[in-house]
Amino acid sequence: MLIPLADVPRWYAERKPTDAIAVSHGADTLTWEQLERRANARARAFMAKGVKPGDFVAIGLPNSNAFFETSFAVWKCGATPTSLSWRLPRGEAAAVLDILKPALVVGGEADWNAPNSLPANFVPDGFSDAPLDPPVARYWKAMTSGGSTGRPKVILDHGPAVIDTAAEATLGIARDTALLNPGPLYHNAPFILSHYALFGGGRVTGMVKFDAEETLRLIARDRVQWVNFVPTMMHRIWALPEEVRSRYDVSSLKIVFHMAAPMPPWLKEKWIEWLGPERIWELYGGTERQGACVINGVEWLAHKGSVGKIGETAKLRIIGEDGNDVAPGETGEIYFLPNDGAGSTYHYLGAVPKRRPDGWESLGDIGRLDADGYLYLGDRLADMVLRGGANIYPAEVEAAVSEHPDVRSCVVVGLPDPEFGQRVHAILELDDGADAQAIADGMGDFLKDRLSRYKHPESFERVGTAPRDDSGKVRRTLLRDERAAWIKQDRNFRIMPARAARAE
Repeated sequence: MLIPLADVPRWYAERKPTDAIAVSHGADTLTWEQLERRANARARAFMAKGVKPGDFVAIGLPNSNAFFETSFAVWKCGATPTSLSWRLPRGEAAAVLDILKPALVVGGEADWNAPNSLPANFVPDGFSDAPLDPPVARYWKAMTSGGSTGRPKVILDHGPAVIDTAAEATLGIARDTALLNPGPLYHNAPFILSHYALFGGGRVTGMVKFDAEETLRLIARDRVQWVNFVPTMMHRIWALPEEVRSRYDVSSLKIVFHMAAPMPPWLKEKWIEWLGPERIWELYGGTERQGACVINGVEWLAHKGSVGKIGETAKLRIIGEDGNDVAPGETGEIYFLPNDGAGSTYHYLGAVPKRRPDGWESLGDIGRLDADGYLYLGDRLADMVLRGGANIYPAEVEAAVSEHPDVRSCVVVGLPDPEFGQRVHAILELDDGADAQAIADGMGDFLKDRLSRYKHPESFERVGTAPRDDSGKVRRTLLRDERAAWIKQDRNFRIMPARAARAE
């Protein structure tokens, strides 16, 4: 049966026990009836602030039950939600809001200066929580992207705000699935997957902020069946002492997905050994939904390093610099075309897609296909380090460096070099008490059996906070440009040359 997303809370409130939990964050829980009533009251408050069908509403809230009350309230207004980081700097927020032109901003920072807003701690006192008969929003979500380049854009999903209650499971999120969300809801995957679980009547256990051991504790406590991680999270969980990992019963897990960032093969192998290949899944695709590849651990062991085959809803091709398709095994730019045609799944606000005259689109990633049609990723073209005419892919270097037992997280960028054009620079988050210079000096020996010499980092930098956020995202362009500017100004920014760095 097809029902509006706005009616999902009421649908399950009428069919589940009165104490059935829909969403929880810490000790704060929401039953389905509470979610329905609170979303109704919020929707009326939003309408009183001028929200009309077809409008956009920007949500600048941290992970919380209030976030879900708000998203369903937006759909109950016949409007489309856009989730933003509540900590966006004023300039970035202004750029996004200028493109989006939302009717209302809920939460966010005070200095966003939104013309029509409600504070993060808003409570809809005085508004009825009785059922509504709302119109259906034409677009179910509008997510942002591109802030790392200084050119934000809004990706408007062409899916209407309806759900088929009899539909097959999406990515294995079956009806009544217990799902854990460890990622920030202002990113596309956590937003989509958490709501998909609710659309199927499942329970969402949310985390306000990711913590490795707390993740395992929640999986055990709520008998979680489905979770999506980014590789950074999986690295931090694997870095826990074995006695800590084994302390928690994670046998309820049926599916562990990872996406949004490159996965080091060594780390994937560890998780496959730990949980079994049938539980480990990976997805590659964009918020635009032009196409996606999915692979499980069983397939991956037969095609190590692959992100899978293109799904049934789209086609994929690899195009070389000459504009023609490359042969299997050769590298080029990845292009997608949905079965329903170019532009059928989304359109941009504030940007123009990278689309060929024949309709095929690229996200800027490069890769290759093997003879069986499995895709292997390189890096985005803009992220490649070009050193002395050789292409060096940051993800490959990051994967090798992150194997070091003292490295929590690593981001690699190319910095200006007078002789080779660019040099490989590694930005490291290290364990507390680690000797940064000793790690830099010993990295050459550590990497000698893992990477060709020309790919080894020539300089290192220790940072106090993770260079990747909890969603696995990294603002590589910003990090690179910032450091290049510092070099130009002869500013010391904690670069540590590796004393054993190559001389070639």
